[in-house]
Amino acid sequence: MQVILVANPKGGVGKSTLATNLAGMLAHRGEDVRVMLGDTDRQQSTRYWLARRPKALPTISSWDIEAGQPAKPPKGTTHAVLDTPAALHGGALKDLLKRADRLVVPLQPSMFDILATRDFLNELAEFKASHGLPIGLVGMRLDPRTRSAEQFLRFVQTTGLPLVSALRDTQNYVHLAAYGMTVFDVGTVRVEKDREQWQAIDHWVP
Repeated sequence: MQVILVANPKGGVGKSTLATNLAGMLAHRGEDVRVMLGDTDRQQSTRYWLARRPKALPTISSWDIEAGQPAKPPKGTTHAVLDTPAALHGGALKDLLKRADRLVVPLQPSMFDILATRDFLNELAEFKASHGLPIGLVGMRLDPRTRSAEQFLRFVQTTGLPLVSALRDTQNYVHLAAYGMTVFDVGTVRVEKDREQWQAIDHWVP
C-alpha cells in the first residue's frame, strides 16, 4: 500500500482540495486501484466530502472503523491519501512522515504563506536527507502572470525540493467539492486545463 501524506502546518493553503483531487485521480486509474481518503485530525472533514460523493463514481473509501479498535485502511487498499490538520509539527508530524511513502506539500503564492511555511520546509529537507522520503511541492491557486507567482517560484528554488506542478486559480475545485467530486469526475471542457496540470502529479505518484 502506498501512503501519500498531504501536509502543511499553515491553514488555508489547499490541503483538502489537493487531497480529495489526488484521491480522485488515483481512483480513476482503474479497477486494480483501491483508494482510501482519510483525515488525521478530529474534524474528519474528508468524511463529509465522501458522504456527498455520488455512488456512480469510482469508489473512494474512508477509514475502516470498528468499535474499540483503531482506525485503519480497508482491506485491499492500494493507495491511502492522508489529509492533515493545520499546526501539525513535532512528534505527530515525524510519526506520520515515517509511515508515508510520499509527501505532498501544497503552497500558495502569498508571502504570508511562504514565510509561515519556510521553517516547515527546512525541517522536511532535513528529514528527506536522513530518511530518503520523496517530497514534492504543489503550487495552489497560482496565476503565472502575477508578481506573486514570480516570488513563489524563486522561493521554491531555494528549498531544494521539487515543484511537481502548479494548479491554477479556478472555481472548478470549489464547485465540484460541494458535490463530493473532483476534476477527474467530469468530462467537460471546463476542466481540461486542470487535468493537464495534474499530469505531472500523476507521473510522480506511483
